[in-house]
Amino acid sequence: MPAAAGRNTRSPAPSAASRCRPGCWNLQAREFSLRLYSDARAYARERGILIADTKFEFGLFDGQLILIDEVLTPDSSRFWPADQYRPGRGQPSFDKQFVRDYLETLSWDKNPPAPALPADVVARTSAKYVEAYERITGRRLDA
Repeated sequence: MPAAAGRNTRSPAPSAASRCRPGCWNLQAREFSLRLYSDARAYARERGILIADTKFEFGLFDGQLILIDEVLTPDSSRFWPADQYRPGRGQPSFDKQFVRDYLETLSWDKNPPAPALPADVVARTSAKYVEAYERITGRRLDA
């Protein structure tokens, strides 16, 4: 769920973490990832967005599995407008794919430093992120 909905971090149930022996963290992370993705997928779908893929990163803190880093953002996920989805082709998106596509048009060896982005690429990317935020949260983002 988006941070604006008040769910910017979630932890697996403490009882599950306390029962976990070395080697089962991966199972707990898998189960939690599937639950979180399933909830987020349904939430986004109701708002006209498909979550094509995403990533979750976990760590251990005081012996408990915790969710770390950004979650379900345009930088960690691929969001597609559901009403424009067409199988067998590239999809319009609300994520950083637009920047990737632009960079692919350059003769850059993909080693630092990255080329500067033109103002129009930055503005269009920002507009995509704002639209994703507004569709997901149902709130306007006034900058």
